[in-house]
Amino acid sequence: MIGTVFVGKKSIMNYVLAVLTQFNVENVDKVVIKARGKAISKAVDVEEMVRNRFLPNVKVEEVRLGTEKVKNEDGRTVNVSTIEIVLSKE
Repeated sequence: MIGTVFVGKKSIMNYVLAVLTQFNVENVDKVVIKARGKAISKAVDVEEMVRNRFLPNVKVEEVRLGTEKVKNEDGRTVNVSTIEIVLSKE
């Protein structure tokens, strides 16, 4: 099973707790941390905190980078960078 955590405007610890919950309570094998735009750096912080502080047996399996076209408030289409970090238990 694969879990997903979408990173946004909340604090880093909220997302760290979500990842830990996916691995421990829901017993998934992989968790994908997804973020776009300004939240990308927060997604990397979440991944580092999970691996270095809480679950040292988890490894980064894959990192996917991309771009999405999104309509902004003005109605114009803009490109937004995306990241997906796949964590898996060893």
